[in-house]
Amino acid sequence: MNRSSSIPPVESAPATSAQSLIRRLNVLASPILVAAGLAASSATAFADETCSSPYLARIEGQEEFLYVWTLGVEGLGDGSDKLVVVDVKPGSPKYGKVLHHRSVGGRHEAHHGGFTDDRRQLWLCGLDGSRIFIFDVHTDPGQPRLARTIDDFETATGGAVGPHGVYALPGRVLIPCLSNARDRGGRTALVEYSNAGRYIATHWMPLPGQSGLDGSDHADGYGYDARVLPRKNVMLSSSFTGWRNYTQDFARVAGDPEALKQFGNSMVVWDFHTRQPRQVLRVPGAPLEIRWAWGDRHPYAFTATALTSKLWLCHEDGAGRWQASEVATIGGEGGVLPVDISLSADDRTLFVSCFGDGKCRVFDVSDPHHPRLIHDQNIGRQVNMVSQSWDGQRVYFSSSLLARWDKTGEDNEQFVRAYSWDGSRLQPQFGLDLTAEGLGRPHHMLFGATRMGR
Repeated sequence: MNRSSSIPPVESAPATSAQSLIRRLNVLASPILVAAGLAASSATAFADETCSSPYLARIEGQEEFLYVWTLGVEGLGDGSDKLVVVDVKPGSPKYGKVLHHRSVGGRHEAHHGGFTDDRRQLWLCGLDGSRIFIFDVHTDPGQPRLARTIDDFETATGGAVGPHGVYALPGRVLIPCLSNARDRGGRTALVEYSNAGRYIATHWMPLPGQSGLDGSDHADGYGYDARVLPRKNVMLSSSFTGWRNYTQDFARVAGDPEALKQFGNSMVVWDFHTRQPRQVLRVPGAPLEIRWAWGDRHPYAFTATALTSKLWLCHEDGAGRWQASEVATIGGEGGVLPVDISLSADDRTLFVSCFGDGKCRVFDVSDPHHPRLIHDQNIGRQVNMVSQSWDGQRVYFSSSLLARWDKTGEDNEQFVRAYSWDGSRLQPQFGLDLTAEGLGRPHHMLFGATRMGR
């Protein structure tokens, strides 16, 4: 157990040139009409989404349900965060329609979630208030039941707040956080809970100058995502910003030079078995989602930096050390705020969703050191998450970034949109207007089904 009752102080992150960039990104948008369509054929479909935990039970056949974690909007519907279930079963008369929704009561800045390794539970996190809502998705996958709520996360973990996501490990889940209870800044931790909901451990992110840590000068204590490459006994974490920033209006953050210093510029390589940090890599500009390659001889992962619009490769060199290399610019001069990435199961294609201009950019990453842009396409006025099926044929998008960072006015589209991918272009399959449905702002999406394998 690595619980700490005293949260170490954090140094301010180095200043970035992100202020002018963010101001420009805030006004970028380009609308697109998306037509409803027919379900894709299941004849050649393979299970599940890419980029999930290797410990997770797999779907057999094509996904049947899209679980969407939505932020409540005051005055819209019941105004609460909720789990929305969309029918994506091929041939279903309700394909592309909402099957079920379950409010959790109140607004908690719904963000990311994840399944337990047996895929019986779906844990959904609230960044504001640090509550975790645990749904039973096994008994009736089409109508998940709220089974339990963890509402003492801050005290149980010794001061970690802002649970950001849930990553399946054997018999337990790993929860990367964004902030801490003492100063609500970016100093944060990784937390573990058992599948039964019992607190296990808190692992605080390393700070600058930590003795015996390779690259400790690059450490900043920030967190965001954490993912594991078991065959290398490596866990990799990334970094974003703390509660004081993500709960403020975007314009206020963008206009405050001190706030802009409070973003992460690091990634940490951990010994997965011991949960001890081994090496800190400098990756400036808020590296967000981590996507490990699946190939047996592919010891690398991609990430994208939100503030600098760069694609980075974290890779093991010939001496067994880990390196971080900037390998591509996303969207050219000015930046496009890349917020999510999805790597195909064959490690050859990377989808990058860009909140700034609402585009999805697709890179050929068969040479991971030299990505090549092969396609870009408007998805909406704003786009956040992208989830790709294992066979690469279906790609889903959602629109909401954070309640106070989403665009305003006509640019504040709130949707889930599904596309097919033929290797050269995304073809619209269906679109759901979550505002018209009274269901809020859609953020994270996960796949569900009635049949599971290993």
